[in-house]
Amino acid sequence: MRMRRLLGEPMLHFLVMGIALFAAYQWMAPVDAGGGRIVISQGVVEDLVTQHVAAKGREPSSTELNHLIESYIRDEVLYREGVKLGLDRDDIVVKRRVRQKVELIAEEDASTRTPTDADLSAYVAANPARFVQPAILTFEQVFLGPSTSGPAVVVISQALRNGTDPEALGKPTLLPLRMTRTPADLVARDFGDAFAAALEKAPVGEWAGPIDSSFGAHYVRVVDRTPAAAPQLAAVRDQVVREWENERRQRARTDAYAKMRGEYEVSIEAKPAERP
Repeated sequence: MRMRRLLGEPMLHFLVMGIALFAAYQWMAPVDAGGGRIVISQGVVEDLVTQHVAAKGREPSSTELNHLIESYIRDEVLYREGVKLGLDRDDIVVKRRVRQKVELIAEEDASTRTPTDADLSAYVAANPARFVQPAILTFEQVFLGPSTSGPAVVVISQALRNGTDPEALGKPTLLPLRMTRTPADLVARDFGDAFAAALEKAPVGEWAGPIDSSFGAHYVRVVDRTPAAAPQLAAVRDQVVREWENERRQRARTDAYAKMRGEYEVSIEAKPAERP
C-alpha cells in the first residue's frame, strides 16, 4: 500500500521526468571538442621539432623543446579564449587565413597523381607559346637616330651596300653594334618587341631597314638565324611539370569553390552604388 501511494505521488513523476530529460539532453547535446583539455600529441611535438630544425638548422635541446611546447600551449589557450569571446567573427585576417587553409586542402586532394608524359605532352601542345624555344639571332646594326628620312639616311644605305665598314657609319650610341647567338627574347628586352620580330623575318646576309626599335631607327644585317621551334619534352620537362601542377592546383581551387558555392543561397541586400 505504501509503495502504491508513493508511485502515485505527482512529485515523483516530475522527478523521474526531470531525470529523463536531463539524460536525453546530455546524450543529444553537442560536445565541445576543445573543452578545457589540451592534448600535446606526438605529432604536435614532431611538428614543433621540424619547425625548429627548419629555422635553426638543428634539433632543439630539452629546454628549448619545453619552451616550444609551452609556447604552443599559450597559443592554444589564447586562441580558445578568443573564440569564446567571438573575436574570430568578422575578422578579415582570420577569414583569409581560413580561406587559405581550405584552398590548400583542395589543392592537396588534387595532387595525388603524378603527371604522365602523355599529360605533359598534351599540356605543351595546348600551350605552345609558353614553351617554344625563341629564335637565335646573330646580327649587326647601324643606328640612324630618331629619324628615318633625310639625305644622311640615303647615304648610309648606299655605303652599307657598297661594303663600307658599318662601325664608321651611323650616329654614336652605346648600343652593341653586333650581337652573336642571342635569343630573340633577349633582343626584344634590349631593342623592343617590334625590332626582334622584324629580325626574325629580315633576309639573312643583307642590310635591311630602316627598322624601328625602342631607341629610334636602324639598318640591320642578320648574319645568322635559327628559327623558333617547339622543344622536345625532355628539354623542358621540369618547367612543364611546374606549370602543369600549378594549373592543376588552380583548377582544384576553382572546382572546390564552385561546388561549395552551389550549396549556399546568397542574398545581397545592399544597394549598388550609383555611378556618375
